[in-house]
Amino acid sequence: MSEFVVSARKYRPQTFDTVVGQQTITSTLKNAIKTDHLAQAFLFCGSRGVGKTTSARILAKTINCFNRTENIEACDQCDSCISFNTGNSLNVYELDAASNNSVDDIRSLIDQVRIAPQLGTHKVYIIDEVHMLSSSAFNAFLKTLEEPPKHAIFILATTEKHKIIPTILSRCQIFDFSRIKVKDIANHLAKVATSEQIAFENDALHLIAQKADGALRDALSIFDQISLFTGSNLTYKSVVENLNVLDYDYYFKVVSSAIAEDIPSSLLLLNDIYEKGFDGHHFVVGLSEHFRNILVCKDPRTSSLLEVGENVQQRYIDQAKELEGHFILRALSVLSKTDVDYKTSKNQRLLVEFALMQLCSLKQEQEKKNP
Repeated sequence: MSEFVVSARKYRPQTFDTVVGQQTITSTLKNAIKTDHLAQAFLFCGSRGVGKTTSARILAKTINCFNRTENIEACDQCDSCISFNTGNSLNVYELDAASNNSVDDIRSLIDQVRIAPQLGTHKVYIIDEVHMLSSSAFNAFLKTLEEPPKHAIFILATTEKHKIIPTILSRCQIFDFSRIKVKDIANHLAKVATSEQIAFENDALHLIAQKADGALRDALSIFDQISLFTGSNLTYKSVVENLNVLDYDYYFKVVSSAIAEDIPSSLLLLNDIYEKGFDGHHFVVGLSEHFRNILVCKDPRTSSLLEVGENVQQRYIDQAKELEGHFILRALSVLSKTDVDYKTSKNQRLLVEFALMQLCSLKQEQEKKNP
C-alpha cells in the first residue's frame, strides 16, 4: 500500500515558475540571481499559506545550483540539487523560531554561520516565524545580520511583520507576499485534480478557493478533505455540504422574493436556513455580499471584480438586469444597518426577518416617492 502524501506537500512548488500568485516577487529574485545582486538578508512577509517558506527554499536551492537553466531555475541534477531534494544539504539550515527562540538558539546559529560551505557557494539560513524570537535573541542576532560572512544568506519569514524590531527590518530586503487570488487558487486546484484523476466542477473549485481566504495551503487541505468525502467526483453540491457553507442559490431566491415583493416566500427561505443550522448574522453578511456582487455586475467594466465560477457569474449578471441601481443601494443600506444592530438585538431572528420584509417593500417605497 503506497503512503498517502497530502496535496500541500505533494504539489509544493519546486521552481520559481511554479509558485502560485507571486510572480512579481519570483521575477525579482530570479533577476537578483542572474545579475549577482543578491542581498545577504531577506524578509518574506505575508499571511499563512502564500508561499513564503516555499520561495525561501527555492531561492536557497537555486543559489547553490551548479547548472542553472537559462530561465534561472535549479537544474535538479547537480550534486547540490540532489542533496537538497533528498534533505541532506549542508548548505541550507532551517530554524523554527516558534520553538527555538532563545539567545542560546541564536548563538548556536551564529557559530554555524562562520563555517564556509563545502559544496556550492552559499550557506542559506531560513528562519521561519522570526517574529517569535525573544528581544534578547533579536539583539544577539543584529551584528551577524548586519555584517555576515560573504557566503551566508539569511531568509527570515514572518506572518506578523509589525512585531519585528526596526533594527532588524532596516538590515533586510523586504518582500511582501500578497494573498493569492481566488482565480489563481482555482486554476492550481484544477491542475491538481487533473493530476489525481479527480473529476470536478469549476464552481466547486472556486468555492474551495474562496473558503481558503487567499491561502493556497488551506485550499489544498480542503481539497483533500472533500476528495475523501466524494471519491473521484468533486461537485459544487458536495463542496457546499462538506464545508457547511450557505449555497448561492438561497441568496438568489431571497433577491427574487424581494423583486416579487413576496414576504412569505422570503420568510420561509430564512426559516429553511435556520433549520439547516446557519447563523442569522452569517446570512445577513452573505446577503450583503450578494447585493454587492449584483451591483458590480451592473457594469461590464466591473464584472471582472467578481471572484466566482462562470456559471454563478452568469446568474449574477442575469439578476443584475432585473434590478435598478437605487434598489441595490437601498438594500445594502438596510442590510448594513441590520449587520450593525445584530449583536445588540435581543430578538435577532426578528431583526433579520424585519430586514427581509424591508427588502420586499423597497419597490413600493420607490413607487411612492416617484408616483
